Amino acid sequence: MSVFDVMKSRRSIRKYKSRSIPDDVLIRVMEAARVAPSGKNLQPWRFIIVKDPKKKEQLAVASRNQSFVAQAPVVIVACGYPDRCYQHQGDYMKSWPIDVSVALDHLMLMAWEEGLGTCWIGAFYEDEVKKVLSIPDEVKVLALTPLGYPAHQSKDRGRKELGEIISYDEY
Repeated sequence: MSVFDVMKSRRSIRKYKSRSIPDDVLIRVMEAARVAPSGKNLQPWRFIIVKDPKKKEQLAVASRNQSFVAQAPVVIVACGYPDRCYQHQGDYMKSWPIDVSVALDHLMLMAWEEGLGTCWIGAFYEDEVKKVLSIPDEVKVLALTPLGYPAHQSKDRGRKELGEIISYDEY
């Protein structure tokens, strides 16, 4: 499958099979995150791979009670380092949220190519996630994603037409 085919066909998955993920597949998925670009190549990220059933249940609760999060064999928690990133993105912000997002997107696309489903979880209580996983205060949690073999195929929800999102030479 081409990269574009992976990008076009990827869907958010909210039902997972209990089938475990082979280590070599998990490593390939994590390698995709590792090679992602970042501001000044500082790579201000850390990914926590959660397999412990009790911790996955706690993360589902911390994700505003999205119970499907715990159904997947793995939950990935994407973290960033605000003090270890490019400090002048656009001259008004730090780059870590963008850097971690790009790495997580690489991970999610590679997962899809490997036959695994994911779902970007942005609804969560950071303090609860940090407590469950003993994440230090200076580290920020950007997102979580369950990772596992899909138990169903989600529908294509459509996308805006290209003309609605681009312009040439000016806004």
